[in-house]
Amino acid sequence: MTGAPQEPVLIWGAGAIGGTIGAYWARAGVPVLLVDIVREHVEACRTTGLVIEGPVDNFTQVIPAKTLDELTGTYSRIVLAVKAPATEAALDALGRHLSPDGYVLSAQNGLNEIAISERLGAARTMGCFVNFGADWLGPGRIIRGNRASVVVGEIDGQTRERTRAMHRLLQVFEPNAELTDNIWGYLWGKLAYGAMLFATALTDDSISANFDDPARFIAFDRLAREVMLVAAARKVKPVGFSGFDPAAFFPGAPEARSRASVAELAEFNRHSAKTHSGIWRDLAVRKRKTEIDPQIGIIARLARESGVETPAIRTLVDLIHDVEDGRRPRSFATLKILIDACNSPSTVALPS
Repeated sequence: MTGAPQEPVLIWGAGAIGGTIGAYWARAGVPVLLVDIVREHVEACRTTGLVIEGPVDNFTQVIPAKTLDELTGTYSRIVLAVKAPATEAALDALGRHLSPDGYVLSAQNGLNEIAISERLGAARTMGCFVNFGADWLGPGRIIRGNRASVVVGEIDGQTRERTRAMHRLLQVFEPNAELTDNIWGYLWGKLAYGAMLFATALTDDSISANFDDPARFIAFDRLAREVMLVAAARKVKPVGFSGFDPAAFFPGAPEARSRASVAELAEFNRHSAKTHSGIWRDLAVRKRKTEIDPQIGIIARLARESGVETPAIRTLVDLIHDVEDGRRPRSFATLKILIDACNSPSTVALPS
């Protein structure tokens, strides 16, 4: 290559999502700079290299990386890949490193595009949907459990040259990455799936074992139906992915269809090396707070604004808080509280 060096893509947060994408980009020759708060992880990435392991790929890639105190300059493309609760703090720090004509791509779980656009402006915000399974195992080590959907789109639904350019970059990581004019549809679809995953984290059983159990189906069904009710109230058209069929949980959709979707989710997760969610890992392994409030609690808030009741969502949020704070164990008995609440006819409108 000739000419001036290309400006690197700044990846803010080098954990499971950001680290994995960054490793693939760097291996392909895409200029990348990682920034992370874990000094040992930063040192490993830039010296001995970031190890990507698991059934999808096994390789080690040295990647330029810095801690927050080492970072200087401005960047036109920042991929935000921190946990949802860290979004506000990240925005406080990254604002001064974003070029005036640059944008932030939210490669996170939840509706963080709302917070980013409120802080930095809608024109400087790009949406992204990521569903591949990965876990940060420790400094310089990430396991990628599977391949899954990756989608990018502008939050106003308009496709620009920058959107197409980011789509091409994401295809370097995931060849089947999609470009969409309905990124909110994907994000709301994942919110429903995410609510299900939070419910699975109430036990120590695998994701597929949870989805396989007929006794637990009603909890997954009711949670997804409540999310779809809120999405409909907000005029969002959710999009399906990886076995999740949002239409199966629309008001009036027959139970047979939602059961089929949950069965497909069980089958999809059965073939992943990532047997448990990152939520479960936060609770059981890393012993830290989950993303329940910015990911799922926000649904209840948006529901209230739209005049929609979400009792199953509220119960789930309370139970996760109980587990986080040590008031309840991760067990079927804890999940059974949610199941019993969902068995109440008043929890959510039953399918007709």
